[in-house]
Amino acid sequence: MTDLPPAGAPVPPAGTTVPPAGVPADRPAGPVPPADPLAVVSPRYGGGSLADVLPSALAVLGVPGAVDLLGLAPGLAGVRRVAVLLVDGLGWYQLPTAARYAPTLTGLAATVGRPLTSGFPSTTPTSLVTLGAGTPPGAHGVLGFTVRVPGTDRVLNHIDWNGDPDPLRWQPVRTQWQRARAAGVAVTVVSRPEYAGSGLTLAANRGGDYRGAAGVDALARTMLAALAAGTGPTLVSGYHPDLDRHGHLSGVDSAPWRIAVAEVDGLLARLVDGLPSDAALLVTADHGQLDVPAAHRFDLDTDLRLRAGVRVVAGEPRVRYLHVEPGAVDDVVATWSAVLGPAARVRTREEMVAEGWFGPVGEDHLRRVGDVVVTCRDTYAVLATRSEPPAASRLVAYHGADTAAEMTVPLLVVRG
Repeated sequence: MTDLPPAGAPVPPAGTTVPPAGVPADRPAGPVPPADPLAVVSPRYGGGSLADVLPSALAVLGVPGAVDLLGLAPGLAGVRRVAVLLVDGLGWYQLPTAARYAPTLTGLAATVGRPLTSGFPSTTPTSLVTLGAGTPPGAHGVLGFTVRVPGTDRVLNHIDWNGDPDPLRWQPVRTQWQRARAAGVAVTVVSRPEYAGSGLTLAANRGGDYRGAAGVDALARTMLAALAAGTGPTLVSGYHPDLDRHGHLSGVDSAPWRIAVAEVDGLLARLVDGLPSDAALLVTADHGQLDVPAAHRFDLDTDLRLRAGVRVVAGEPRVRYLHVEPGAVDDVVATWSAVLGPAARVRTREEMVAEGWFGPVGEDHLRRVGDVVVTCRDTYAVLATRSEPPAASRLVAYHGADTAAEMTVPLLVVRG
């Protein structure tokens, strides 16, 4: 696996390759992320993305047909139990900042860490389903934080999704948890009690026995108990949301964020110490974060130019999906490009799909993407202060776009 530079050290130049642990030195691991955290990074579907984690874990566990896209098997020979922990908001580029408060995390990152990309957009609902389904977003259809329900003017918030639309139809892909269970693997999903049965949970995690765990102590205890309980192949997932929440509310490296990092570190230490001898722990994340200063915030609800020709706005502040009036695509592209200038890249749906940002997009999913897609550059964002909940405009840190800081996440691989 690609080694992460020691915390605080410069990231190696783009294009540098480092061989994975347990893999011959003449086999490249792929490019190391760019030194500039604001550089554009494309998703590496098929061998370097969040979509590849569970198929690789299933291959380690011997599930028929599973492909080890990340090359985990050489280093995990004999492993019969795998735990996968997703830490919301733990981006690759936040690791040096976290180092002062997280010695366990820092040590693991420096010795058993490698970078992956999220899918696009780099946002929680899309990433959770990308992990669980083991496919790029275009296949599973959860294509943003909020998306328009085709044929309506309704905007679906995937976080507050109560089951309408039906998750089994909205997200039609068989999950990796279902594949594992069908192959005789004991599968347990551990997350907050309040998430049980939500639309997003069903879309991302169906197929696992759901166990609620509130807080890091319960999460560690429940994950380790599930790992130890089975006598055969076992797969356990865990989800921890607090780092992302404190980054949003207070900013990266704020006092609450530092406390949250220390809690993550304690969680990792407990999981590593408690791993059975035939088990492995995979730690990853859904996205990184970056702070957006007040001077870099546009407001589509107070600038009438940005509302012209636009019928429905979805997405989130770093990636906007604009569904436009008939015949207005070219005008909307021109207007938004002129108003935002270098602060954003403005593309049509067709351009974004052709460039591969979502992976192949099923016909049923195309209209969930805006006619126009606005991807913010640098540390800019486009707010909607009147038409979206006020709290969304008061956040300090955001994510969703295609910068290295948002798109690059760690994969830590630990053997018991």
